[in-house]
Amino acid sequence: MDCFCALEWILNKWTIVLSIVGYFFYKWSVATSQFFAEKGVPYHKPMPLFGNFLDIVFQKISMADKVIELYNQFKTKRAFGMFEMRNPMLVINDPELIKQITIKDFDHFTERRQFFDKNSEPLIARNLASLTGQQWRDMRSTLSPAFTGSKMRQMFELVVESAENLVSELMKKAKSSTEPYVVEVKDIFTLYTNDVIASTAFGLKINSIQDNNNKFYTLGKKVMNFGGWTGIKLFFVITFPKIARMIKLKVFPSEYMDYFRNLVLDAIKYREAHDIIRPDMIQLLMQAQKGTLKLASEDSSENGTAGFATVEEHEVGERDHHILEDDDLTAQCFVFFAAGFETSAVLSCFTAHEICANADVQSKLIEEVDEVVKSLNGKKLSYDVIQRMKYLDMVVSETLRMWPPAIAFDRVCSKEYTFQDFDGNNITIKKGENLSFPTIGIHRDERYYPNPSRFDPERFSDENKANINSQAYLPFGSGPRNCIGSRFALMETKALIFYLLNSFTLEVSEKTQIPIRLSKSSFKFGPQNGFWIHLKPRVK
Repeated sequence: MDCFCALEWILNKWTIVLSIVGYFFYKWSVATSQFFAEKGVPYHKPMPLFGNFLDIVFQKISMADKVIELYNQFKTKRAFGMFEMRNPMLVINDPELIKQITIKDFDHFTERRQFFDKNSEPLIARNLASLTGQQWRDMRSTLSPAFTGSKMRQMFELVVESAENLVSELMKKAKSSTEPYVVEVKDIFTLYTNDVIASTAFGLKINSIQDNNNKFYTLGKKVMNFGGWTGIKLFFVITFPKIARMIKLKVFPSEYMDYFRNLVLDAIKYREAHDIIRPDMIQLLMQAQKGTLKLASEDSSENGTAGFATVEEHEVGERDHHILEDDDLTAQCFVFFAAGFETSAVLSCFTAHEICANADVQSKLIEEVDEVVKSLNGKKLSYDVIQRMKYLDMVVSETLRMWPPAIAFDRVCSKEYTFQDFDGNNITIKKGENLSFPTIGIHRDERYYPNPSRFDPERFSDENKANINSQAYLPFGSGPRNCIGSRFALMETKALIFYLLNSFTLEVSEKTQIPIRLSKSSFKFGPQNGFWIHLKPRVK
């Protein structure tokens, strides 16, 4: 009997303890729920802990569709509130206010959200996108000359080499196949972007479609695989960044980071010892380290042929010599790899899919490709020639409108800021508060793009593109903290599409998903069943 009473006493104790813990956990999970009500901002009522992301966490909806859903609910408002789990995010809908915040009043919003600790994840935390304050200004002004048209022109031959290798191997496989050659192009295009990055960023010459077991590719796939335990850790870092930094949570194993670090540093040592110069990112970073990387004179007159989606470079400070440490060099190469490996592959996939799904677009684009091939008269495709391909630029620009790889982007308030909503009410954003800009929601708004679900490259023709509100087109962000690599991403995608259409027509197969139903996986942007396309060799 005494034992029974003791057990009952223990259970009662634990019930009380758990009740207290549960109470405080609940209070913590809803502590921010009145954030927007107190500001007088319309918002979507959050769930405890999950905020507005419950259906994303349980994979009931894709992240892109969620952004569109919330945007459409509040699109008549200048701004609205949403909760990324328990983190309040002020979402800016109005293109004019986006311009005001990201460009004109940039000094109030100089930062992006920071998730990674410099000690536990140095290659992530020290890359350009993650830096803050003066460190970011110094690095941006140091690196800007590396991403101009003149530098892309130097790298283009390396990109062409990878594109030609890929298409040549695909042709061999297609001709040897006894059945229609139907492929999931995401895997194939990732082989291409991997080889391009290996060559242009790390100075490695590999052919992943012939040997997809090479270490650079296999390790790259592991780094970019956000499933399983890695995905859980990344989700925790994004959702609870302060706690993650406090416990020094590592998302990426040290062996992965050490591999990239050794690649860069060994390449630099070898080149310096043997006086080797190669037109790639490592060479440009070596110049930046020595203070000899400068803007070329032709870069100032490039805007007319840069392509509609290419972002404008903004002055962020003096171009003084900024000393780059070894981890600074490696971090820039690594982020170049991460963006090029996945983002450019996704853009290329969506472009190929829309070409495949729209026969009239494909016919017109093949006609342009054939005209260029004829004009080259056996010469190699050059950067200047591909920059002058107007219809190709229109197709890629429209793909970026419908399927921007960055479906939204963020800023953090660095200095208190007040604006008025459409009703004339003042809304104050305090230092440290987060803002989000719903790129894909704005891109799918019929007020800016009539019939927004229709793939229509003619929106970007010379006759029509003047009608586009530049701040309602944000595939690479906006303002001084836009994507520095937009030229490279466009060059990489256009080169692949050019060589692909020179050899194949892209046809719909039984597996091609039309219309696209997006995957509900949190870290994947693409169709549920992949990008399946029938590659049919052209008869010339």
